Amino acid sequence: MLLVGLTGGIGAGKSTVARLLAERGAVVIDADTIVRELQQPGTDVFRAIVDRFGAHVVATDGTLDRERLADIVFRNDDARSALNAIVHPAVYAVMSERIAALKDDDRIVVLDIPLLAEAGGGSGMDAVVVVEADEDARVARVVSERGIEAEDVRARMAAQASSEQREALADVVIRNNGTTADLLAQVDDLWEQLRARLGASA
Repeated sequence: MLLVGLTGGIGAGKSTVARLLAERGAVVIDADTIVRELQQPGTDVFRAIVDRFGAHVVATDGTLDRERLADIVFRNDDARSALNAIVHPAVYAVMSERIAALKDDDRIVVLDIPLLAEAGGGSGMDAVVVVEADEDARVARVVSERGIEAEDVRARMAAQASSEQREALADVVIRNNGTTADLLAQVDDLWEQLRARLGASA
């Protein structure tokens, strides 16, 4: 198994790169998907979040109002730290279980972790890939795709690690400022590098 960390700031295109790697044969373990699973009503994580932040973070259908919670934590360092203390240990426990289940497979396993740099990540991984893009392009993508106001997008960016902090972890940086064809070419090159490393480690 070749264990690859994949990260990038909001709007950089990390999820697109993860999808493209999955299409090429990678096993993708998505931290955001695990978070959603752990935040379902009735779970320990859901109860802990409601206890800490109050019933107003619960939507009318009884699920967690993720956008409202995001508005709170991206504007308040203490609130963000409190949420991370609830969520991160649970997420990493699940990720560890899924990695362990794949440890004997001859596969490229991609850990899609948005906050890898914030968590001081990269330890134990064979490679770290960082997806980057210019700030204005990132803002435009998030506004277009998620309907979040530009000011709120920039607030979330400010709460995340800087591009420099992410790139300090990187073995490979993908620059997502160009065309779709340009991104595909970079992912193809990355995939060949990863396959070569997997073969060398076999």
